[in-house]
Parts: sequence; structure tokens; C-alpha cells
Amino acid sequence: MSYDHIFDQLDIRTEPFAICEIHGTCHVALKPDAAVTLHYILCGEGQITMRGQAPIRISKGSLVLIPSLNSHEVLNDGATVVPGPSCKPAALNLAQVLKSAPDEGDGSASRLVALCAHVNIGLMGATDVVNLIREPLVTRAEPGSDLMVLVDTLMREVCEPSVGSRALIRVLLMQAVIVMMRKRMTEQAGTLDWMAALRDPMLWKALNAMLDNPGNPFSVESLADIAGMSRAAFAKRFSEAYGAGPMELLRNLRVRKAGDLLRNTDLPMKRVAESVGFSSRSAYSRAFEATSGQSPSAFRKAVRKP
Repeated sequence: MSYDHIFDQLDIRTEPFAICEIHGTCHVALKPDAAVTLHYILCGEGQITMRGQAPIRISKGSLVLIPSLNSHEVLNDGATVVPGPSCKPAALNLAQVLKSAPDEGDGSASRLVALCAHVNIGLMGATDVVNLIREPLVTRAEPGSDLMVLVDTLMREVCEPSVGSRALIRVLLMQAVIVMMRKRMTEQAGTLDWMAALRDPMLWKALNAMLDNPGNPFSVESLADIAGMSRAAFAKRFSEAYGAGPMELLRNLRVRKAGDLLRNTDLPMKRVAESVGFSSRSAYSRAFEATSGQSPSAFRKAVRKP
């Protein structure tokens, strides 16, 4: 399977949910989410910080894809003067996260605006390929590039929305995700090394099985059988392609599936643990907290709060 073939069969869905408009030197804290989050910086400069990662510098044209279950903060460093109209998120049915530093007045001199969206990437029947992304994915648009043209178009739509603006924003965000992935693969960036596994038909069989039902009682041996390979050959090829062993990936997928169930169902904690393949509630709780920084119950309370 070539990369072109992969892109032909990608099903990328974006759902914009908020405009973060930060005036002055301050920040917006974002709690862990069961979905993968994309921040598209429309103007201003600052950084995104998250647990266990170096700060990510952001400026106009930055795209940052945050893996699910990661709390993070978007900070405006207050250094960039951004003239122009303010956003109108209500007209787009988007939430507005407005933050102003106490000493900045109306904040018109310094403004950071980020369009925030949930992203899902499917491939050949698998709906959660995006969960293979384990670290933040960052791309920056160069002045005059196609990506910067998208930024300017998006900024116009969120400042002066009209009929069809929300649908257009979805399409533009989808284009941005494709450009981001293409750029990173061209650069052979480590965060997308696992895409090599998608080009390997034998590994794809095992990956697809895990993505389709991470709660199944898989083992390295059973996954090797699905791939039609010996255990040793499968483990070696998988680790080379993905950068980690198959059971580490399976644990990651189980935790992220648990986050989805906690947000979207009323299943008891014990049932969630069983559904995603953990042998005990305590093992499930430890794995979930190690990934998200929150207990499953605290996470459910945060994401279900009206």
C-alpha cells in the first residue's frame, strides 16, 4: 500500500467546536478530551504546554494536533499586535473561550485566536486510525504557502460568517489535516513513522484488528497469526514500523477507547474496564491515569459537565 493509496482511502472528519480568543498575557487551560483535538492558530503568538512535553511555540499558521486524553494550555505571550475585527463564534454555533488579562483593557493590542476542532481519521473501515498518533503533531505554515491561504480564509469566515460558513470551515480544516500529514511524511518526521505500518498489508491486518476491537484478548502470538507471520518476525517488523511493541499499542488503544466510553455512555466503571480488555478495574484505572493524569471517574465528571 503506497502513501498515495493511503490518502485516497482516508476518511478525515473534523468538527469545529470552539474559538479561543486570548487577549493579553494569559492562558486557557483545556482539560483532557476523549477526542483528538486540532488547534489552528489564526493570529497571534504564544505556546501550547502539556504534561510530559516540551512547550510548543505557536504563531499564525500553526497547526497542532493533540492526542486524546491530554490536558494542555494555550498561552498568549502578549507580544504580537493584531488589529482587525473580533470573531463571531455564536453565528457559527461554536463555543467562545474568551480570556483577557486584567491589565489589558479590551485586549485589542494583543490577541491570539485559535480555531479548535475534534478530528477523526478513518482508513479502510477502521475508524480510529488517528489514535495511532501518540505525540503532538505540529506543522507551521510558511508565508505565502497554500496553508497560509487557508489560515486567511478561515480567519475571514470566523470574523464575518455567512451562509455555509460552518460547512466551509469543516472542509478547510480537513484540507489542513491532509497538508499537515503530507508535510510531515515528506519530512520523514518521527511522529508519523507508524504510517509505514499502514503500507505493509500484513501489519495492516493486525493493526486493523486492534483498532476494530481493542477489547479482544489479543496476544503477540494471536496478532502474528492474524498477520500471517511468525511471532518473532511480526514483533520485529511491528516494532520497526511503529516504534513500540504491539502490546504497548494495544494498551494505548484500550485507554483511548475507555475515554470514549466514559464520555459517551453511562456504563459503570467496572463494565468500561471489561469492555476495553483490562483484566481488573485497578489495572484499568492505573493505565488511564498514567495517560490522562486523571482517574476515570474524575475524567467522566469533567467531560460530562454541562
